[in-house]
Amino acid sequence: MRSGVIAKKMGMTRLFQSDGKHVPVTVMALEGCQVVSVRTDERDGYTAVQLGAGVKKAKNTSKPERGHFGKAEVEPKAKVAEFRVSADALLEAGATMSADHFVAGQLVDVTGHTVGKGFQGGMKRWNFGGLRATHGVSVSHRSLGSTGQRQDPGKVFKGKKMAGHMGDRQRTQQNLEVVSTDVERGLIFLKGSVPGHKGGWLMIKDAVKVPAHADAPFPGSLKSNAAAPVAETTPAVETVDTTEATGGEA
Repeated sequence: MRSGVIAKKMGMTRLFQSDGKHVPVTVMALEGCQVVSVRTDERDGYTAVQLGAGVKKAKNTSKPERGHFGKAEVEPKAKVAEFRVSADALLEAGATMSADHFVAGQLVDVTGHTVGKGFQGGMKRWNFGGLRATHGVSVSHRSLGSTGQRQDPGKVFKGKKMAGHMGDRQRTQQNLEVVSTDVERGLIFLKGSVPGHKGGWLMIKDAVKVPAHADAPFPGSLKSNAAAPVAETTPAVETVDTTEATGGEA
């Protein structure tokens, strides 16, 4: 079981496929997603990875938080979340997650808080039909109507659908497809919509209802690993430039 990532919802757009069809996608950005702490079975009784993302001002960070982030040698994070992992999928503190942690075609689960709607009535909150437009109904066309019973039991049961606070609940959208990733810009493109508003933090992890993707890197993809192939090609370019310069002198 691998670790997930913390990403920021940037908005929605569309991507065109090779056959000309377009796919609606949500753009998720990895902003400094690093490992802050590691939970081990010997010390904590379970294995997990604590990740942090974003940037938090030092003046808004408490002294215990500064010590916690300083132990991992990472800057204060705006969002911190923990992901349960298997013992062989633990990551080192301070490691930075890369966008290619997920691969195209993989299914993931996205967890976040829905958009808050405030206090709403029964018609908007529960899709009630309201009362009749005529036949003695006045002023209360959008009211709930009767909520209780007769003298027995003579009360309103708990959980009755009534007016109240709507939205701002933690929800998980399952089995969303990863259309593509952009490692350089740290972007993940997910098919369809995800919970929450623009700028909100969401947790992305492997889908629990399908087998693990065969091409997904294990235990994860880190930025240091992604940058290694680029460093290997740099000397080859310098060698070509040196040869051309020597030929010009001759």
